[in-house]
Amino acid sequence: MIPRYTRPEMAKIWEPENKFRKCLDVEIAVCEAWAELGKIPARALDVIRKKAAFSVSRIDEIEKIVKHDVIAFLTSVAENVGPESRFIHKGLTSSDVVDTALSLLLKESTDIIVKDIKDLMPVLEKQAFKYKNTPVIGRSHGVHAEPVTFGLKFALWYEDMKRNLTRIKRAREVISVGKFSGAVGTFSNIPPAIEEKVCKKIGLKPEPVATQVVQRDRHAEYLSMLAIIAASVEKIALEIRHLQRTEVLEAEEPFSKGQKGSSAMPHKRNPVGCENLCGLSRVVRSNALAAMENIALWHERDISHSSVERLILPDSVILVDYMLGRLKGILEGLHVYPARMKSNMDMSYGLYNSQRVLLSLIGKGMGREDAYAVVQRNAMKSWSSKVEFKKLLRKDRDIKKYLPPKEIDKLFDLKYYLKNVDYIFKRVFG
Repeated sequence: MIPRYTRPEMAKIWEPENKFRKCLDVEIAVCEAWAELGKIPARALDVIRKKAAFSVSRIDEIEKIVKHDVIAFLTSVAENVGPESRFIHKGLTSSDVVDTALSLLLKESTDIIVKDIKDLMPVLEKQAFKYKNTPVIGRSHGVHAEPVTFGLKFALWYEDMKRNLTRIKRAREVISVGKFSGAVGTFSNIPPAIEEKVCKKIGLKPEPVATQVVQRDRHAEYLSMLAIIAASVEKIALEIRHLQRTEVLEAEEPFSKGQKGSSAMPHKRNPVGCENLCGLSRVVRSNALAAMENIALWHERDISHSSVERLILPDSVILVDYMLGRLKGILEGLHVYPARMKSNMDMSYGLYNSQRVLLSLIGKGMGREDAYAVVQRNAMKSWSSKVEFKKLLRKDRDIKKYLPPKEIDKLFDLKYYLKNVDYIFKRVFG
């Protein structure tokens, strides 16, 4: 079953039928290259092109006996082609075909992820401009800091995704390599011209130096890029989870008609979508670590990486596709509560103006240490007595020497904090 939010075409890429189809495409391309060099008869190539086919179920049957998936694949193809099949796989080792086909699968998958990010970015941009001037308290360490706008959060996430788009495109280039250099990469039974011809034909670059395999630092880099994208999704989801807490409730992920939040407590509306995304991000990150472990292989090649990749590569691209799609749905239907943002901002008695008061006192001639001490003294009193910060400042004798009440009032203007929002938006959106 294809999970909701996963593009059907992504799941199909990793089905056995498509995997072996890519292997067959590679094998036929190699036969064509050999024929161009006059090493395979034209008549034999015609037969191979017409008859080359396979059956996944037949491959499975053969593999139970031979215990080798590529040999099982080649046997299935040979059963359809007949005597001319002797020209198929000429000079190749299994990894020539499997690794090159894998690169094609990853390229196809990456194209979908690129589209996912491009589909998400307009949603982020739309929400950024919608809430561009909606004030919300900024928090550091989870504690009220100074005001920002809710739109700035979306602008930040848009910029994150802009970088992720650059990263995944770069990762696509890193993984877009093929290899047709034989058992240990020395072209002993196949000329370099075959590799050049086939890679050009199928849209890959030759691996400059290979062993029996395409080097696995490429796959590790690719999965690292996927892990960063997943972490970016988690970053957004974690913010929404915090904002949905009852004590905060400034934003809330969509809650559809008929949806239930708890089997025991009917009142619950939980951020289950965002929690799901945070959890899946851990899986993608752990897969990236497994890819790092695959870089070091024995000598010219062992097979310890193969079993790992059969899990981590399809799982990671499918998960990232799913995560980006689900995040898009959450952000499109996000419930936003500006009134609650305002009331939450007021909960700290205007203390978020402390830095502006500090700088004003310094500007009037008070030493920084003294100014910090007097502002902090009043801030702590405001917290403990639950009295407006501004009222305490007006009464403080040390402050009144430098700042009259009217100047203190001017320091509590919310617009002051948001005066450069337009500038930031121009840097992000142009």
